[in-house]
Amino acid sequence: MGELSKLPNIGKVLESQLNEIGIETIEELENIGSKEAWLLIRKIDSSACYNRLCGLEGALQRIRWHELSKKDKKDLKNFYSSMKK
Repeated sequence: MGELSKLPNIGKVLESQLNEIGIETIEELENIGSKEAWLLIRKIDSSACYNRLCGLEGALQRIRWHELSKKDKKDLKNFYSSMKK
């Protein structure tokens, strides 16, 4: 496991997916953001869910995704819902 797995919510599988879409470092993840990273992951894994999106955002904020603010969760839920259409 590499640098990304040091972030909260990033395990072996998610780190592997991030690597597969070209994200190898924390800085690269910060630059692309959680939503864009999730969209790229969804292209290689159709099972990418809302929780994975929240996990990515939590990783960027350096917190467990359960601790995201209600505002952030609502924003992510709206984004996720709009992508399911």
